[in-house]
Amino acid sequence: MRLPLLVFVLILTASCKESKTTPLPDTALEKNPDSLIYPEEKYFASIRQITFGGDNAEAYWSFNDSMLVFQSNAEKWNVGCDQMFLMQAEETFLDKTPPMLSTGKGRTTCAYFLPDDQHIVYASTHLVDEECPEAPLRKNGRYVWPIYNSYDIFTADLEGNITSQLTNEPGYDAEATVSPQGDKIVFTSTRSGDLELYTMNIDGTAVKQITDELGYDGGAFFSPDGTKIIYRASRPITPEEVKEYKDLLAQGLVQPTEMELFICNADGSDLRQLTKLGNANWSPFFHPSGEKIIFSSNFEAERGFPFNLYMIDLDGKNLERITHGETFDAFPVFSNDGMKLAFSSNRNNGGGRDTNLFIAEWKE
Repeated sequence: MRLPLLVFVLILTASCKESKTTPLPDTALEKNPDSLIYPEEKYFASIRQITFGGDNAEAYWSFNDSMLVFQSNAEKWNVGCDQMFLMQAEETFLDKTPPMLSTGKGRTTCAYFLPDDQHIVYASTHLVDEECPEAPLRKNGRYVWPIYNSYDIFTADLEGNITSQLTNEPGYDAEATVSPQGDKIVFTSTRSGDLELYTMNIDGTAVKQITDELGYDGGAFFSPDGTKIIYRASRPITPEEVKEYKDLLAQGLVQPTEMELFICNADGSDLRQLTKLGNANWSPFFHPSGEKIIFSSNFEAERGFPFNLYMIDLDGKNLERITHGETFDAFPVFSNDGMKLAFSSNRNNGGGRDTNLFIAEWKE
């Protein structure tokens, strides 16, 4: 959840035990070409494809569920790297272009609505360089994600005008999301020298560090009542792992192949590890009940494929598989009324690399 869209190239092979360069066929859809829902996906009453081409992800609902903001690098929309776009909840973009909410300069990530539904918060590199920054894919033969020190967090209105800058510290500030209560933002920053989670008021004041263990803490979301935070984290343990992590971070990189989910109170207290599945477990989001977490994982895959959606109780029990694709499903986000699930998927892309947005009608 909430990284530059090159993640879709990287994460599909991030944990591969054997290299694979050719895309996998979407055989489940080939068996049932009239439906975007695989037969085992019992929680989806219906599904609608929103985008058609490029890399599209991290679609987040407005507080009133009437709109979503998402990031895309679709060439047909005349962007060179990830920018932020606005959509109405019932729209699709087969033959039209959504309005852009970011500046079109630099690279952006992780947009989220503020409680007035008239502004968004997102991270951008445009103050340092108006060009798209390089996106390294490998370091010493291993897959990596860039952690751009040029990211800062901004607010903008729905006309695309930047209205404020919320962070101004040296280093990476990004991955911001807003509490359903509308009072706090959680984000990831390197201001301490490591990738840690912080909270702040929605005007950027009262910044507080809430994690302090070595490793990448990111992709955080509040629970529906605002009292808890779920996030993904890497935890290097051995001296070799610690050295590799620190060396990469010094170069503005992280290796995302081993991540688990962690949960804590909104102030950082009562921290505990939720999953111990292995491989990459990430893009977590709270179920509307507040009692479960939906997330993406490749823990069942022997070669890095596939990534599917799963749900798990807050006590780590009752793990259940939600999607049954053969390539990539991630970034699940429930609407505030709990009736719909937005997510990103490689389904119905003709066996290519395009990652599109889908909205499913959720049924229990």
